[in-house]
Amino acid sequence: MFSPRITLVVAVYNKPEFLRYVFVALGRQSFEDFEVIVADDGSGPEIRGVVDEAKKRYAFPIEHLWHEDHGWRKNTMLNNAIRAARSDWIVFTDGDCLPSRHFLLDHWRERDDRCALLGRRVETSERWTRLLTEEKIASGSFEHYGVAEWIDGLRGRSLRVEDGIRIPSRLLRAVLLRKVRGMLGCNFSVAKRHLEAINGFDELYDGPGCGEDSDVQYRLSLIGVGGKSMRNLAVQYHLWHPRQAVSDACWDRFQEVKRLGNAVCTRGLRRVTA
Repeated sequence: MFSPRITLVVAVYNKPEFLRYVFVALGRQSFEDFEVIVADDGSGPEIRGVVDEAKKRYAFPIEHLWHEDHGWRKNTMLNNAIRAARSDWIVFTDGDCLPSRHFLLDHWRERDDRCALLGRRVETSERWTRLLTEEKIASGSFEHYGVAEWIDGLRGRSLRVEDGIRIPSRLLRAVLLRKVRGMLGCNFSVAKRHLEAINGFDELYDGPGCGEDSDVQYRLSLIGVGGKSMRNLAVQYHLWHPRQAVSDACWDRFQEVKRLGNAVCTRGLRRVTA
């Protein structure tokens, strides 16, 4: 039975054109020993079509997990992906985030059983996203900045463009760069057994913003798993679209989690009774 070294979980909800771009970027990864699990929170049939096309086009294994759309249940689907993962190291990303060529290589080389790896993402401009093509991704030209990209950054149309520069030297990163403290749900990785120790993702969250990252990082810290900065490694580009606001209910839920200080969520990979 095939046992990959990395499981990449791609959380999706519609946006089939973005997922098609993600698969093109995955097709040029410098690290090749991985599987992909598409964790689909109730998308329409177009996503299934993109996945079926990708299965024919690419050599890496692809599994599509889906449930009906009953509102935001991303964490439920992420738990399904953890159960299905065949590797011991799981990388999480979203279906609107393009991985650079060495994205998985960096997550593999920097893995640390004592830490979760905390990556960043470039927030691309509407112009950049609109002009993106499969050809630009396949050739790798989307990773190279020109004058227009820097102007977008200077004018605030793109954010954190400096995080799109990969710096392989650990010494140089230590000297020049700020540390990363916060976890982004679209770019982090951790040992599967650590996720199992905290019972996975808390399914009591009903919206985006903290339940798929901040909650996980907090619970991991309670079992002694720290965070390791991946700034300027595992480079990733977030495709432009209108942003979703974080609901007050999600923030309230996270504050309650911190008040209780329990590393294990009660509704996650399994149901836990008090």
